[in-house]
Amino acid sequence: MSEVTPDLLMRAYGMGVFPMSENRDDPDIFWVDPIRRGIFPLDSFHISRSLAKRIRRGGYTVSLNADFEGVLEGCADREETWINAQIHALYMALHARGEAHSLEVWDRDELVGGVYGVTLGGAFFGESMFSRRTDASKIALAYLIEHLRRCGFTLFDTQFVTDHLISLGAIEIPRADYHKMLTWALRHDADITAHSLPSPSEVLSASA
Repeated sequence: MSEVTPDLLMRAYGMGVFPMSENRDDPDIFWVDPIRRGIFPLDSFHISRSLAKRIRRGGYTVSLNADFEGVLEGCADREETWINAQIHALYMALHARGEAHSLEVWDRDELVGGVYGVTLGGAFFGESMFSRRTDASKIALAYLIEHLRRCGFTLFDTQFVTDHLISLGAIEIPRADYHKMLTWALRHDADITAHSLPSPSEVLSASA
């Protein structure tokens, strides 16, 4: 296949297609356009009692784009990963261009969880998340979803769904419905840096 560049990657996202690799040692990239697509409706993120209690208890901090590469590496730090060297380099390039972003969860100065993805228009394309503490990835998602709402996003694409994501409110929709939502989202001009991250009380009240 032709060389995958950051520009080509962004055009692919605009068409509803995203890249993957078979594993970290496979140098090749293939394109995916699932028949059934996972999304997070931005108004129906589910915060369980236990997660709400964890958010209220505090003892963590959150940040935006403070350690993008750390989040990328945290997501790849597992036995099986589709993040190969080329994908790592491409997303670092998108981050440098202001098109890929991360939300980090910290325990003092230790990165314990996070999520990263790509923004285009009013769409956020979630790529991956990781957790090194109980509920750290859930905390990251809770903050990210409320932040995306405040910044004017209309679509949070999760690509696929898992039982974990479904428990938090993710749903699966047909490809045709996804492309309609994507077309609508691309007509909007949202900016993930337009507002500061929400406070714990704002995150909790949004899901009440």
